[in-house]
Amino acid sequence: MTESISPAPDPLSSPQYRSLNVVPFAPSSDNERIHKSRSDVVANPLSTPPPKRSLKRDVILICTVTLAMILNTANSSAIIIALPTIGKELNIVESKLQWIISAYSLSSGCLLLFLGRIADLYSRKWMFIFGCAFMGVFSLGCGFAQGIGAAACIPASLGILAENFPPSPLRSIAFATFAAGAPVGAALGVALGGILTQLTKQTWRSTFWLLAGLAAMCCIGAISSMENDFSRHIPDRRVDWIGAFLVSAGLTLIIFVLSDGSIAPNGWKTGYIIALLVVGVFLLLLFVLWQHHLEQLQNSLVQSPKRWWNPPPLMSVTVWTRARGKLSVVLGIAFLQWCGFQTFAFWIQLYYQDYLGLNPLLTMVRVLPMCVAGAACDLLVAIVVGRIPLIFLIGTGTVLTAVASLLFAVINPAATYWAFGFPAAILSVAGTDFVFSTGTLFVAKVCLPHEQSVGGALFQTLTQVGTAFGIAISTIVYNAALSKSSLRYGVHVNEEGTNVPRPAQLVAYRDAFWTGTAFAFAGAILALLFLRSVGVVGERRKTQDTVSETTCVAEA
Repeated sequence: MTESISPAPDPLSSPQYRSLNVVPFAPSSDNERIHKSRSDVVANPLSTPPPKRSLKRDVILICTVTLAMILNTANSSAIIIALPTIGKELNIVESKLQWIISAYSLSSGCLLLFLGRIADLYSRKWMFIFGCAFMGVFSLGCGFAQGIGAAACIPASLGILAENFPPSPLRSIAFATFAAGAPVGAALGVALGGILTQLTKQTWRSTFWLLAGLAAMCCIGAISSMENDFSRHIPDRRVDWIGAFLVSAGLTLIIFVLSDGSIAPNGWKTGYIIALLVVGVFLLLLFVLWQHHLEQLQNSLVQSPKRWWNPPPLMSVTVWTRARGKLSVVLGIAFLQWCGFQTFAFWIQLYYQDYLGLNPLLTMVRVLPMCVAGAACDLLVAIVVGRIPLIFLIGTGTVLTAVASLLFAVINPAATYWAFGFPAAILSVAGTDFVFSTGTLFVAKVCLPHEQSVGGALFQTLTQVGTAFGIAISTIVYNAALSKSSLRYGVHVNEEGTNVPRPAQLVAYRDAFWTGTAFAFAGAILALLFLRSVGVVGERRKTQDTVSETTCVAEA
């Protein structure tokens, strides 16, 4: 039985809106109260429909943002497969290789929310172009700041799709295709990274040069297919610089601690690790309180003079309560899913190369099925997202990823690749595609029009933090298991890790994969407990009217 909630904006009570079998998200006294007298804060939920475009231009737009997502994930995965080579060339021990991957999450994750808000306020198109250009330039230099480009273009991509494709089957296809860029990019990055690292003179450096070329293609596609959106009616374009500093600094410190804690001089007991963790958590708590203060100020009936210290919040705290709190659950599942998937993706490369002794090219061949599976799942999700409830798609995705990691947690190194490696490669990327596709579509559906890029930034931030958290925790587990297992063989592991007994190394790898399994299964439990009442998020047929993004799926 569908429970109706009376919406505040009059247009949402129209018969056409009610006929869509969705429940509008409504402000309430304990949730979100938007006063009509402060209409300058929240844009009209029934925004102007996007201008008509040709099918060719739609295809180019979808391909452009999908390529940006491929570029985003390939930036990490292409380097994962090259980690052993990078470690040898730069003399980095295995226990410290995780920092190379975490640095990307650090620079990307800490700025996603801020740059997503800038995209919503000014221009998603030009923020997208800026992000792609930034990635391209710094890919050439192979620098730390490369992740900033991803922080700019990915939230803008989600806002662009939500703005340009009203609820329809084409919107489901657009979001599914964009989401498929994540697993496809991860697999493609591994494939290209393996080939270039193995066969080119410049080894892993060639990968960054190729990524720079892909970034240039994204810029060209954006200029040719995206509408200018600076003229969108947003009365108050002030930026919450205080909030931007608090959230960026807080996330930077936390991701740094997660990445460096296990390799610090005294591990997690190191003084600066403890201090930075406390400061990072404090800054994030302060950010939440500051956003709540600004939101209360904006919703107040008393008009305050506009000053730089009282702008609209960078992130409305009540955005977490969208769809009766289901948005928070989906974001939490995204975090756990990326903890599990990136743990699997990180350790599978090291297992193949460091334990089995395969070169990057042979490793690439073993993970290549991930690319094909990602493309196939893209098509499948686009077909079924308008027919199958959210819980089945997200729940299935988390379980598939858990099973993939589980296969390597119990792997027999002497067994054929087809017994463990092949099914794990298929299941891991299929599970991630299911979660990302349906998750981003759900976020776009329950967020307000002026929150689209911020909503996408929240989703991406959780995946980036999940990447750093998953790899950090699994590295702690790996190092602890390695030391403990080596002692059983009478070996004290040296700093370079060159005297590790092979049986002890296998035990450590298995424990790392068990960690990834636990993360993914935790996501499945969240879905089972809290998403059972959520219906279908996709669109089966075109509607006559453009529907507000404030809708949420029907609840039983």
